Amino acid sequence: MTKLALRNDAELILRAAVRDMQSGQSLAQQASKSKGLGGAVGEESDGLDHASVLHGVARMGSGFDIMEVISEYRALRASVLRLWTESHPQFDINDVNDITRFNESIDQSLAAAVGSYTRRVDQSRRMFLAILGHDLRSPLNSISMAAQLISRTSGKHPDSPRALSVIKTNTEAVTRLIRDLLDFASTGLGSRMPLTRDPVDLEILCRQVFEEFCVAHPQRTLRFHSDGNLTCDCDAARLRQVVSNLVGNAIQHGSDEGPVELSLTSEDSSVVLSVHNEGPSIPPDKLTTIFDPLMRHTLPESTAQRVPGSVGLGLYIVREIVVAHGGTVEVASTAEAGTTFTVRLPQPRPVKGDRQ
Repeated sequence: MTKLALRNDAELILRAAVRDMQSGQSLAQQASKSKGLGGAVGEESDGLDHASVLHGVARMGSGFDIMEVISEYRALRASVLRLWTESHPQFDINDVNDITRFNESIDQSLAAAVGSYTRRVDQSRRMFLAILGHDLRSPLNSISMAAQLISRTSGKHPDSPRALSVIKTNTEAVTRLIRDLLDFASTGLGSRMPLTRDPVDLEILCRQVFEEFCVAHPQRTLRFHSDGNLTCDCDAARLRQVVSNLVGNAIQHGSDEGPVELSLTSEDSSVVLSVHNEGPSIPPDKLTTIFDPLMRHTLPESTAQRVPGSVGLGLYIVREIVVAHGGTVEVASTAEAGTTFTVRLPQPRPVKGDRQ
């Protein structure tokens, strides 16, 4: 779900509210529920709270702030009450009771959504700090030890070239980490990722990235295929990030024996980029959150291969870049077929009379 897309949770929330309104309640239960503490039968209304809990978590993952979440519930309440008033020009005591019960249900839903939103924020903050501390400490320790070796030997030790390589590799890891953090900070402020667009031949760009991975992973089987008109008006540096993140993700999580395939085709005025790997599938419950920030799906087989400098933002950044280009990104994963990430980028059609 993108920042501007709206998941249709309103129906689930309203249906749960109706079920809740049809149950009897005491005055004590009424007071408890208005505070978001319990439902009409003295316990939490599972259907009501579940829909709102999912809504709060989804909105947090999509970059909504807490006031936007609250505004959604205010708009939902106002819309229902307006339609109710229009359909009931003459009120009686039963209508007043129904409206009261409806407001209580919405209050409980809102409390549940805000609660799940804030819990997810706190969880993400703790996870973020833990991951950041771990991922910065490891490369910095390597840099420090390599630098000490060079300083003690004045660069004449036979291991000095290897130490310099360690410094270079781990400096790049820290640079990747900082770049991802800056990208995350910029998109988390409610704005789309900034782009510098130019006509780009994606076949050339993807082949360059592909060849870099071939050199870095000579032991892996990597395949590249392209077909059709692959020119796109896009930000070349950002698209390089997309391809690099997806291919790197496939190498990291895919089977060591299976190939990693990068494909480019042109379909219906769109460039379709796909990255496929074999190996363990992504659990179905992880597919809905895999593009959320700080989500790292790691299997035991891939733990040792985790890329230094990865803070769990790679796929989130892929999504933000693709969405900023007006495209889409999807993932399909099964044990039989493997895992495939598919990116679709629109190719603007020239308007007759426009100068290209």
